[in-house]
Amino acid sequence: MKKLSSALCRLSLPKPSNPFAVANVRSTEEIWRWKSILSHLLRNKDIEEAQRIFLQIPSPDVHLFTMMINGYSQANRINDALHLFDNMPDRDIASWNSIIKGCLDCGDLCLAQKLFTEMPDRNVISWTSIVNGLAKYGCIDAAEKLFYKMPERDTAAWNSMITGYCDNCRIHDAQFLFEKMPHRNVISWTAMIGGHDQNGDSYKALCLFHQMWVRGIKPTSSTFACVLTACANSPDSELGIQIHAIVIKAGYAEENFTLTSLITFYAKCKQIESSSKLLDGIEDRNVYLWTALITGYGLNGRHEEALDEFGKMVWSAIKPNESTFSSSLNSCCGLEALDRGKGIHATAIKQGFDFDVFVGNSLVVMYSKCGDVADGLKMFNSMSKRNLVSWNSIIVGCAQNGYASRALELFDEMSACRIKPDEITFVGLLTACSHSNMIEKGRQIFQLLKENPSVDVRVEHCACMVDIFGRSGNFDEAEEFIRGMSVKPNVMIWLALLSACRVHCNVEIARKAAGEIFNLDPYNSAAYVLLSNIYASAGKWNDVAQTRVMMRSSGIVKIPGSSWITVHESRYEFVCGDRSHPLTTEIDKKLDWLDEKLKEHGYVCEKTFALHDVDDEQKEHSLKYHSEKIAVAFGLIVTANGSTIRVMKNLRVCGDCHTAIKLISMIVEREIVLRDSSRFHHFRDGLCSCGDYW
Repeated sequence: MKKLSSALCRLSLPKPSNPFAVANVRSTEEIWRWKSILSHLLRNKDIEEAQRIFLQIPSPDVHLFTMMINGYSQANRINDALHLFDNMPDRDIASWNSIIKGCLDCGDLCLAQKLFTEMPDRNVISWTSIVNGLAKYGCIDAAEKLFYKMPERDTAAWNSMITGYCDNCRIHDAQFLFEKMPHRNVISWTAMIGGHDQNGDSYKALCLFHQMWVRGIKPTSSTFACVLTACANSPDSELGIQIHAIVIKAGYAEENFTLTSLITFYAKCKQIESSSKLLDGIEDRNVYLWTALITGYGLNGRHEEALDEFGKMVWSAIKPNESTFSSSLNSCCGLEALDRGKGIHATAIKQGFDFDVFVGNSLVVMYSKCGDVADGLKMFNSMSKRNLVSWNSIIVGCAQNGYASRALELFDEMSACRIKPDEITFVGLLTACSHSNMIEKGRQIFQLLKENPSVDVRVEHCACMVDIFGRSGNFDEAEEFIRGMSVKPNVMIWLALLSACRVHCNVEIARKAAGEIFNLDPYNSAAYVLLSNIYASAGKWNDVAQTRVMMRSSGIVKIPGSSWITVHESRYEFVCGDRSHPLTTEIDKKLDWLDEKLKEHGYVCEKTFALHDVDDEQKEHSLKYHSEKIAVAFGLIVTANGSTIRVMKNLRVCGDCHTAIKLISMIVEREIVLRDSSRFHHFRDGLCSCGDYW
């Protein structure tokens, strides 16, 4: 490519003193030669060489100016494009249209609008460009006004407005326009198919495709991509497989756009092996194909394979994009693999993506979900651009990690920046209040939610309020809140109440809440387990036995409690009383040593958390070998002194383990992070981030 550029540039090129000066009209052959050279350079994105050549042209005509304006715009050098436009000796409609499109492509809507109003003459392309730009940046009402003011509209203009409606969640307006437009083409149909799918009506999207097919309109690769996405979202794997066959017959199976959609389709339909096979025979994989496979593995919970593919992609010198980083970081969250997430963060910095808002958001989520909210906050504070997702990610992260006050402070900062909250924001805030006994603050947040016209009160918000009242022991208020709900309470609401009963060992309300759950979902295993544990804590062993009989008769199996720790990218999992690990002897010695040290610090095991009807000695032995304690002991053996130990647990941490691990953090002078099914606990110097309230 460089050789060809050099060859073209060895042509004899005159150098006028003023590159923009108007000169005599040259021959058609000479003008064609300049256009050919510039076209080649710009097509190959050699903007610097194109600029050097352009400055040597004796008197560029309007078409050459326009070519360079387009080149600068595509290289995101809008200031150079504007400078060139300002220095044009004369302009035509094409040059005006080019600079307006350039402003829109480079994100300057205001300047594009200003230029549009200054245009001496406009054509249908001018109007369509500005309508498309307004819709793209969310100004759909302004786009609509201009669309209806257009002196003439071609099919492209109608398609542009339909796409704008779809992208701005006004699918009914898009459908109305689609039915009203005088002439439809394949782009019109594709826009509506994609629009219905994006707005949650995949069935309607597939019906439109059927109508289009019956009318004999030939689909493009973009159409097939939209249809396959709709099949995945339906999900309709049978139809998707039929579409795949049609794609092959139509000759689109090797096109990147369609192939990417096929990979995603099979992944969403839980047929990830088919996704992988699609790429087996392709040697020249690009970033989009590889990203689709990485994302597909993540969707199927196969995070190790996802990260393996990311490693292969980087090793193959394929530069990841924003979506690649996001999907890979999501897999790090799935594995709680903080070290691997940090490695991907380093790769993002090397590739220049560390300031990208999309990647930044994913990093904030990764650090928070791996229990390193301090680095999550650092990442958030370093972001030069933030959107609603950024604020939600850090607020929820702080709430889950016990930084409730910081979560509320962030909400105040978010409000000061005039970022409007959504449903997720309020879930994060109410969760923070629930985890920190902020009852009055929780009431205020919920009232603010009810007064917000742009946010609907959802069952998740109500469950948080029940949790706030219940965990604080205000069961009367919790029940009153449930009775006053505008929607019928579901299993989530009653589970929140039942979980609070576990904290306060309230047997009477627990029976009532469990009864409501069993009426709605007779096979809800979580309710049976919670109820059994509440009975056990209260010493009601007959009730425990009856509950377990009910579970067996219903075929419900209790999920065993387990804890795991990741060391050097390897995951080690333990269950209560685990004797299978090769280091069992060393773990036992470490547990004995910890037990001795704990007793020196006044620790007495809390036998109420031993949920079996056995004698006190057996209860004490059982508590000593809870899975989280085994995992902590293992972590102390295999990790460096002073380093943080991170343990994950699939169930809620028991009160005895919580007390013990607090003291262990002080004894060994190390931070211990424990994530249970409810939240993160950060143990340091004999204290926990939850303040003993969870």
